[in-house]
Amino acid sequence: MDDPVDVRLATEVSHDPRATLAQLSERIGLSTSAVQARLRKLESSGVITGYQAILDPETIGKPLAAFIEITPLDPRQPDNAPELLEPISAIEACHSVAGDAAYMLFVRVASPKALEALVNEVRHVASVKTRTTVVLQTFYEHRPMLPAEG
Repeated sequence: MDDPVDVRLATEVSHDPRATLAQLSERIGLSTSAVQARLRKLESSGVITGYQAILDPETIGKPLAAFIEITPLDPRQPDNAPELLEPISAIEACHSVAGDAAYMLFVRVASPKALEALVNEVRHVASVKTRTTVVLQTFYEHRPMLPAEG
């Protein structure tokens, strides 16, 4: 992204995704139609990939978060764990990682018992060994990727 106006617009939207076109127009100094056109361009070019509501995990009954490292049981098995695990809704993210593990899963569940069941399901579905780290507290998450101007 080379255009400084687009950078400002993307920054504003990342910090306040619910801002109206009028609010963005005022902050950026462009007409609402120009802001709308630039937003469409940022969306169609893949800079803005979506808008999402962020839910409170405790309120929706998934207060327990954990990271699960997975490593294939057999190094010769197909590298298809992400595809095999994709249907499991408790897995919020799957990251390919460097190091001993092949992938790092971020999961949210209702209880330690549910975490144990999930770990067993992951092992069975993907034929992997696991190493699990429970999250005790999260200090910040979902930070905007572009720093606020100011």
